[in-house]
Amino acid sequence: MIIQKTCTPASLFSSDRFSVTYRLYGSEKEARSKAEDICIEQTVEFPADEVPEGVIRDHVFGRIESFAPWGAGNFKAVISFANEIAANELTQFLNVVFGNSSIKPGIRVEHLDLSSSLLDSFRGPRFGRQGLRDLLKAEKRPLLSTAIKPMGLSCEELADLAYQFALGGMDMIKDDHGLTDQCCSRFDERVKRCAEAVQRASRETGLPSLYVANITAPSRLVQKRARIAKGAGAGGIMVAPGIVGFDLMRELAEDDAIGLPILTHPALQGSFVTSMNGMAHGVIFGQLARLAGADATIFPNFGGRFSFSRNECEEIVQATGEPMRHIKSIFPAPGGGMSLSRVPEMLETYGQDLIFLIGGGLFKHGPDLVENCRYFRKLVEKM
Repeated sequence: MIIQKTCTPASLFSSDRFSVTYRLYGSEKEARSKAEDICIEQTVEFPADEVPEGVIRDHVFGRIESFAPWGAGNFKAVISFANEIAANELTQFLNVVFGNSSIKPGIRVEHLDLSSSLLDSFRGPRFGRQGLRDLLKAEKRPLLSTAIKPMGLSCEELADLAYQFALGGMDMIKDDHGLTDQCCSRFDERVKRCAEAVQRASRETGLPSLYVANITAPSRLVQKRARIAKGAGAGGIMVAPGIVGFDLMRELAEDDAIGLPILTHPALQGSFVTSMNGMAHGVIFGQLARLAGADATIFPNFGGRFSFSRNECEEIVQATGEPMRHIKSIFPAPGGGMSLSRVPEMLETYGQDLIFLIGGGLFKHGPDLVENCRYFRKLVEKM
């Protein structure tokens, strides 16, 4: 079949384009072929030689803006796309950036450069770094967070942990990402008990503290659980966009009836960043998290039990704060194998704009959990 003409007028397309930087593995010939394939695969997904000159070729096809060696056996290709083919939808934007090409080997998304007009399609984080600082009355210092765990404890036991954490001065006490609606700790009861416990401790200390409920769930329940958490007095919600989807998280962030800070959890996203295929750490944990409305992004810290390197973590930090028009900067929240002894190193790497997420390290420091939290807070405040 040969397309003779198109009824789409060129006037529907502006000159605004967004760009994606891809790392392409292989020889120069192979990498160039991949770049050319992306231009078609990510747009028309149709034999290029069957498309005549005109609107589709001029506006719908991707366009290679630059192509150059990047390292041994890989090349950098910057490819631009017309804003209009993203349809002002986060879902379609992701589809254009990496839809079918994600199924092909040796292709990695390294950076996103969105035009101002496309960025205007997204509200981004409701609170961002400054908003969270205002809520917690923490003008300059890093924020302190921990998770209630392990799975298997009762709602009463988890609430007692939340109370001790808040009494010790932790800013944010969140559900562990594995806590949902298990038989041992039903969601409704756990959220109610934990929110009350954190509020009680906060009244006793005079220090603001937020309980963050994990609402990662089947899609039909996510919004419902967000509202239950809000009604129960939770100070924030946590979502794993790798499980529920970035766009559902965006809906939560834009819902004025919810209006709570959102933490994003990295569950199921590891395979995106741990090989030559997928997305760069800064893209998935920084840029996309911000576009989808996260106020803080949780990711594995370097030197812990996961494989992220220091450079990869620094890349995430940069992406959480780089200029994106009106899209607010968000907090990086490194965790996973954190210990109190690493606080100085963490401050050197991340600076003051971070959330320390520490779990087991608070228990290992000594037998008194409340005093361990107070020690942690004093350690951070004096640096």
